[in-house]
Parts: sequence; C-alpha cells; structure tokens
Amino acid sequence: MQERDLYVTVLNRMARKKTAFDRYFAGRMKESAFATAYAEARAIIDSTDALFAALDKARMVQGMSKADLAREIESRPEIVRRLFSVERSNPTLATVLGLVRALGFRLELVLKPFPKPARRAAHA
Repeated sequence: MQERDLYVTVLNRMARKKTAFDRYFAGRMKESAFATAYAEARAIIDSTDALFAALDKARMVQGMSKADLAREIESRPEIVRRLFSVERSNPTLATVLGLVRALGFRLELVLKPFPKPARRAAHA
C-alpha cells in the first residue's frame, strides 16, 4: 500500500464531528414509520446502484465503450455516460432494458419473500 493510500484510509476511518443533521436523523430513525420508509428508499437506491455497477462492469469486461453502448441502444453517448457516472441518474425502463439487451443479458424479476409481521406485545 502506498503512503497516500494509507493516509486516505486513515482519514476515512477518523470519526467526524456530529452535525445537527446527524442528530436530527438519529432522532427520526427512532420513529418506526420513518425508519421503515428510509429502509425501503435505501433498498431501492442500493438495488439501482448495484444494477448499474453490474451493467458497467459487464460493459468493461466486453471491451465496449460507453459510446459503443450508446450506439447499440440508439441513444446519445452523453446519456449513457451520465447513467454510469452521475449519482442521480434517472433512466427510463426502456433505457435500462436496452442496456441489458445490448450487453447480452435479460432482466428477471424474482419474488422476494416478505418478512413476517412483527408480533405485537400483549398489553397487561
């Protein structure tokens, strides 16, 4: 590991001072409805990030440039570039399906088992 990498790693592990937002967020996370909504939104964001990371990896493994991929799905190169580089991209389903097809994959829906409802404590 190079000195710079070690320095960055040490900096990333140092605790930062809690902000007013951190305290506000921690308080809101104690509310069941907020925590549930946050977990659901976070799961969607994480799934989307994982999908685009997998698509980008597949593109690189196949030796395809972003411009090549854009041509394959009949889109502008800047659209594909943004999908893989901008934090808040918002692609249409048609675009996602086009990328999946162009990379030789298919998108499959898998039923996720639903968590069992929490038991309510008996009131004495």
